[in-house]
Amino acid sequence: MDSSSHMASLPEDIITDEHLQQQTQPASASAFASVPQRPPTKSSSEKYAPLDWSVYFDKEDDVAIPESNDVFHVYTAGTEGPVVFCLHGGGYSGLSFAVSASKIKEKARVVAMDLRGHGKSLTEDDLDLSVETMCNDVLAVIKELYSDSPPAIILVGHSMGGSIAVHVAARRSLSALAGLVVVDVVEGTAMASLIHMQKILSSRMQHFSSIEKAIEWSVRGGSLRNIDSARVSIPATLKYDHSKKCYLYRTELEKTEQYWKGWYEGLSDKFLSCPVPKLLLLAGTDRLDRSLTIGQMQGKFQMVVVRHTGHAIQEDVPDEFATLIVNFISRNRIGPHGIEIPGLRKPAFSKP
Repeated sequence: MDSSSHMASLPEDIITDEHLQQQTQPASASAFASVPQRPPTKSSSEKYAPLDWSVYFDKEDDVAIPESNDVFHVYTAGTEGPVVFCLHGGGYSGLSFAVSASKIKEKARVVAMDLRGHGKSLTEDDLDLSVETMCNDVLAVIKELYSDSPPAIILVGHSMGGSIAVHVAARRSLSALAGLVVVDVVEGTAMASLIHMQKILSSRMQHFSSIEKAIEWSVRGGSLRNIDSARVSIPATLKYDHSKKCYLYRTELEKTEQYWKGWYEGLSDKFLSCPVPKLLLLAGTDRLDRSLTIGQMQGKFQMVVVRHTGHAIQEDVPDEFATLIVNFISRNRIGPHGIEIPGLRKPAFSKP
């Protein structure tokens, strides 16, 4: 796809000094002659300049999985409280949670991993985005980070990552699991959209002359609505192609279609079966299917519709998202070791 024709439709936010003077100089002296000139507008290259992960996270690490060549990249923030373990959507990266992590870390620890085939993670098969494989990846990373004594963990997953979070929780093999938050994914809507996914992927911009142009396109195209979040998250979703001398998408989602159905099929029942406090965040009034509607009426999970946001709630309204996560932790009394019951002290362990 020719990127130049698309980028031409995105006018630069550049106002020259000459143009500025023409706009601000009065035709004749008047009472308005003393009005100060408007400050220069930032150019696109400044407005959409990348932001480093360290602005929001405290550390980044590579987690090598034993007996394999898989290495997963993780970003961490905070030092106290339970762990909010974040799983991003397809085509995103762990930095999708960067801006919100800088707020959440005041009350809890945050870990955001780059899933297989995404961001800085490198695996033996980056195109194996099956539910089974990605669930194993998440559990393997948690085991390497915390050994056999993990702190209380709240799994937070956006879109595809929400599906992985549900499947991990439904396995009931993570003993430290204390909460589950699913962000803007509902089985019925997701399954219905799969037939359009290849068309959506092929119709998006494919090549970018610079990282700044990719950030600009993501914001102006509407996929992200928060410039700061786009500036920190978009660079990790790209790779530079030396032969084409341009930036392309890091993740080749169009080649993983065989796994898409498995992400969402049976998701509602699996979500309801998870034996921990649950929160479903939606960007719009998605129609809940029968299972979720009954489950909500029975109080099996909390649901919040976040207004005035796009699909990536954690990026578009990071402050509100962080508040919802912190309130979820507080409401369910999730401490660093799990659910805390007032008046009940954690027993001290004594050596035999």
